[in-house]
Amino acid sequence: MDLNEQGLAQYQAGDVVYVIYRNPHTQNVANVQEAAVVNNPDNPGELALFLYETYYPLNDQLAVYQSENEAMEDFQFYFGSPDMEV
Repeated sequence: MDLNEQGLAQYQAGDVVYVIYRNPHTQNVANVQEAAVVNNPDNPGELALFLYETYYPLNDQLAVYQSENEAMEDFQFYFGSPDMEV
């Protein structure tokens, strides 16, 4: 699936987006996190998300939200209150 089909083509370097991020060290902890859309340094011509000093390819494997409210609504739907552990 290309970025256009996913709706990810709307993003460009410099955009601020929100993702639901699951802590890789503690799998039962997740939260909504702000991320930056940047040019992928490993694959010129592609976009990436920059989050916690790491580049993640911008693809259909990530749920990307334009607003924090959108991300929080989905977070609450899938995980419950943001104060609860997942």
